[in-house]
Amino acid sequence: MKKFRKVLDGLTTSTPVNPGGSPVCGSAAGTPSAAHTPRDLEIHETLMSEHFQICKTVRHGFPYQPTALAFDPVQKILAIGCRSGGVRVLGGPGVDCHCQHESGAAVLQLQFLINEGALVTACADDTLHLWNLRQRRPAILHSLKFNRERITFCHLPFQSKWLYVGTERGNTHIVNIESFVLSGYVIMWNKAIELSTKTHPGPVVHLSDSPKDEGKLLVGYEGGTIVMWDLRAKRADFRIYYDEAIHSVSWHHEGRQFMCSHSDGSLSMWNLRNTAKPFQVTFPHGKTQRDGKKESCKPILKVEYKTSRNSSDAFVVFSGGLSYDKAGRRPTLTIMHGKAITVLEMDYPIVEFIVLCETPYLNEVQEPYAVVVLLEKDFVVVDLTQSNFPIFENPYPMDVHESPVTCTAYFADCPPDIIPVLYSIGAKHKKTGYSHKDWPVSGGVWNVGSQTYPEIIITGHADGSIKFWDATAIPPLSVTLQMLYKLKTSKVFEKPKTGEMGRSAELVEEDPYAVQMITWCPQSRIFCVVGISAHVILYRFSKNDANTSITSLEVRLQCEMEDVISPSDTENTPCFSDPSGHSPQLHSPRSNTPDSVRDSIPCLKVKDRMIRMPPGYQAELVLQLLWVDGEPPQQITSLDLNSAYGLLALGNCNGLAVVDYLQKTVLLCMSTVELYGSADPFQRLTRSPRKNRQSTSGLTELSDNQVSLDLERSKSPTSAPYSPSLHNDPRGTGEPVSNLRSCHYSPVFYLLDNVKGPGRKLSLPTDLKTDLDHVNGHCTSPTSQPCAPGRARVPGGPEGARLARRGPGRPPFRKAQSAACMEVSLPVSSLTEGYPSRRAMLQQLHGVSMYSHDEHHSTTYSWSERESRENSFSRSRSSSVSSIDRETKEAVTTVQFAESYGRKSDSLPTPCLWVGTSLGLVLIIPISIPMDEQERLEDPVTVAPTGTVLMLKGSVLRFGFLDCGGALIQNPCEMWRDQHAPEDPDRPRKRKLVNFSPSSSQEASGDGHLAVVCSERQAKVFFMPSQACLYVHNITESSFVLRADIVSVCNSVCLACFCANGHIMTLSLPSLRPLLDISYLPLTDMRIARTFCFTNGGQALYLCSPTEIQRITYSQEMCDNLQEMLGELFTPIETPEAQNRGFLKGFFGGNAQTFDREELFGEAAAGKASRSLAQHIPGQGGMEGMKAAAGGVVGELARARIALDERGQRLGELEDRTALMMSSADTFSKHAHELMLKCKDKKWYQF
Repeated sequence: MKKFRKVLDGLTTSTPVNPGGSPVCGSAAGTPSAAHTPRDLEIHETLMSEHFQICKTVRHGFPYQPTALAFDPVQKILAIGCRSGGVRVLGGPGVDCHCQHESGAAVLQLQFLINEGALVTACADDTLHLWNLRQRRPAILHSLKFNRERITFCHLPFQSKWLYVGTERGNTHIVNIESFVLSGYVIMWNKAIELSTKTHPGPVVHLSDSPKDEGKLLVGYEGGTIVMWDLRAKRADFRIYYDEAIHSVSWHHEGRQFMCSHSDGSLSMWNLRNTAKPFQVTFPHGKTQRDGKKESCKPILKVEYKTSRNSSDAFVVFSGGLSYDKAGRRPTLTIMHGKAITVLEMDYPIVEFIVLCETPYLNEVQEPYAVVVLLEKDFVVVDLTQSNFPIFENPYPMDVHESPVTCTAYFADCPPDIIPVLYSIGAKHKKTGYSHKDWPVSGGVWNVGSQTYPEIIITGHADGSIKFWDATAIPPLSVTLQMLYKLKTSKVFEKPKTGEMGRSAELVEEDPYAVQMITWCPQSRIFCVVGISAHVILYRFSKNDANTSITSLEVRLQCEMEDVISPSDTENTPCFSDPSGHSPQLHSPRSNTPDSVRDSIPCLKVKDRMIRMPPGYQAELVLQLLWVDGEPPQQITSLDLNSAYGLLALGNCNGLAVVDYLQKTVLLCMSTVELYGSADPFQRLTRSPRKNRQSTSGLTELSDNQVSLDLERSKSPTSAPYSPSLHNDPRGTGEPVSNLRSCHYSPVFYLLDNVKGPGRKLSLPTDLKTDLDHVNGHCTSPTSQPCAPGRARVPGGPEGARLARRGPGRPPFRKAQSAACMEVSLPVSSLTEGYPSRRAMLQQLHGVSMYSHDEHHSTTYSWSERESRENSFSRSRSSSVSSIDRETKEAVTTVQFAESYGRKSDSLPTPCLWVGTSLGLVLIIPISIPMDEQERLEDPVTVAPTGTVLMLKGSVLRFGFLDCGGALIQNPCEMWRDQHAPEDPDRPRKRKLVNFSPSSSQEASGDGHLAVVCSERQAKVFFMPSQACLYVHNITESSFVLRADIVSVCNSVCLACFCANGHIMTLSLPSLRPLLDISYLPLTDMRIARTFCFTNGGQALYLCSPTEIQRITYSQEMCDNLQEMLGELFTPIETPEAQNRGFLKGFFGGNAQTFDREELFGEAAAGKASRSLAQHIPGQGGMEGMKAAAGGVVGELARARIALDERGQRLGELEDRTALMMSSADTFSKHAHELMLKCKDKKWYQF
């Protein structure tokens, strides 16, 4: 039991000490009133440190940068290797497992131990790994590191324990799979070729057994040499020297001939009876020219030669081979069946393909039925059993990256009816033409849990599309995603014609509809999308189609102040919109000039005609920020929606706007400074916007070509404008940059810290000047440079000193060039000399690693190109840099509607808007909303800022509200109703509101409530309405918080934070007691921070690569149960028997010969390999790792259980083999007896 006391005595406040060690501070706004603070506040906190643990759960999406492919024809599971060292093992729908090599080396090749539950991986660091797939979390059993040779090709014969390994030097080594040690048997390249050969044959590119005789090994070398090596005699049976380089070899099942693919686009057929020359050479895509020569073709990288019982014609499948003269042709897969040639064009380059066959035996008729094609960014399976070769419908979510993901949202505990509704609507728009057969990769077992709670993942994309994914396929943990519904936001706008929109269309040329953030109310099904072109689209859900028009509101959210702000100047009355729907003009001296009227255009044009909207989400309102005086609108950094109030709020670097989407009017449009009124804790110095308008001196000379645009777009409401002549490229916002504050927004992106321009100077607090004296050896002291006269901005209130010493806590994801935003006239020539760009100069000056992926002044790259340019990300720890950035401008970083107290004197909660800024300030704005439904649609809504201010360190990220019992207060909301449904006279449709009645509000919150505020450096808990700060916790000093959410875990609530240094933290509420602090994932690129989000139930997700979503859990309970939640990759299946070829066919046709490899490759016959050639490394997945990790009684029991399981499994295998041998003996005896009876009475000449 935690007992918190807050005893107020008149004007004196007695505050306890935070469990985190920080003293509790009072409110910056004044001393709380005792009348509204409980004498005894008792809250029982149930969460403990034992409830939390970090663990990866599942990974969704397409494996990023795939390199290898393998298939187990008996278990019917498939493995994909990646360049990053990852391996994805896929089975039936729901069976999906991700493994990772610790070295991170690229996976070159994969080999299944067919029907053995094991996988061999060959990596680019010349290491072989043996993975155990019999456990739900695959682990490495053995590793073998080659020291002197590089691995190029591996081959593992079916039902063999000896792995052939080809190397770059042309040698072939043999590895024992059971012990993972090298055999002394080696096929040296100089022994394989003739002594008279003067050139090296090249690396080994192919190894395979002869289907006719397992004692013969076919070795293919890159230079065109093919050798049939007799393993018993240790000599070459024959050698083939071909003029063209070899890429692959494929056998006919009878073992009499094989096919090779070559670098000139040809296929050669060879017969073992005559190896002097190929008996057939074809150029499948090479036409004969007039001079009789074949046109040059691209290499055929792989060929597979498969036979079928139903047809005398074999299937020949290969990739590549197109002629060079056909420019622009897409990558192709060619299927040759008899005289028919089918060319399948692919959207991406082919990495690898495998033909799936009915039998695992190479000496039997193969019966191909499908082709698995692994592309660079897709995964396709072609049905070979139908003449038109349709593809199978992919059950895995391989199209997450169809357009680059720009933001994510994760919703747990959704209304149970929302998923079926979305699925029914989305199913109508699914593609058709797929194969009707079942998905061929069907291995593994899909475990179904007992608990169920709906989960939905929403992804926003660069092309403006939104995808809803069902994440509840396996409760309580989904291993697969199923796309429910897809929404295209671009359909709201007119397609811009060339030169039609002028400069407004140039804002974002590549991806003008890219989604920046999303907010969704599952109860009312209202959905809001923020786009990169400074627009907000509000959607309502309907099961019926509708013919309607889209209302468009334009907001001029830009402000310029002529004079120094004083308290009297900032006490403005909020501007309201008239019911006619025209957007207001922000009150500024230049708002009515002719120039501003001509420039008041949005970035995109909304369709202004009646539109037929299909069932699903239908656009109702579009809100667009306007260009002002030739300046593009600032990116929207925060958004919130409340369906019960019918209001929407958004903020950016310039200020705040509140919109009534029921009446389609703008209620409030103010700069951040105007919101404070007389309660502004800062005294701000500004200059006239007309002064120095054409000046280019100072730090602007440090910029690259387009950086001046960033300077322009980052103007605060009190900064000066720039001349349009400084805008070399007005399209400098190619990537979404936003602060997604709401519970399911993407991480924070600001355009806050660009250079503010010449003429505006800033006097620094004294305690910051010492930090600026030397940065990497450069003298940057502001005292050594001329500064503008005037009074410095000095924080006011009891937290002023702490705010001034804010240190490195800048708003997350600010452009790193802000490191030079010191209002100091640095010598430009001396600093920029020798640097290729301003970015490189700042890296050296401040030690800040720039992130090129989000360079807004670089617009010549598309989203996909920018993904490849992602770089490392770090934050400067110079307190001087971050503090100066903060003092330069103030942005609205988060907004949230709530039932709260706008003033200390309030006795009952009312609708309020909480606003957080980049300077760590919190404003509370009361809202007066008519209660009657009819009055709500007719009477105006009043929004009146009161000047209530709370203060924290760093940019404000998150708000949350608890009742006096410590339970989370749910925001009021409206229950969904279909506005386009047919009218029922007997049952008129009315708005049904939840948590929004005066009586319930009085009962629940009449005694006050707790407000949790989290910034990028600090968390505080305030008691409302007294605004007394009960608890404060400094989350981090050396880093900053990227994402913070108030989540429900184990029937309680906590504050979850993700920091830039990779730490994941949880704090108890309301005491802010640290519960978890684990270094999980260092922030290596901005993608992680842009997409990281927490949700209820102890789960979180982020985009771990441009194509994959990684889900994690921070709940100890889920970590403990994770083993039971995952599916089984290996299932006991009896290996199919080999076909009986018959006595006569085997006698005359040369039945496949078997031999004991142990006799040849074992230590007794071949000896030991050189120790310096390869090093054996025991894996953590074997008994060695288990013995080291396990201990005590539990470890002994686990080892005993594993030993029993293995023993039982071996006994079962022995029993199965014994039964097979007995069956074979009976069959042989039967055939022998029949033959004896048949030949008993025949004479010798009758045979």
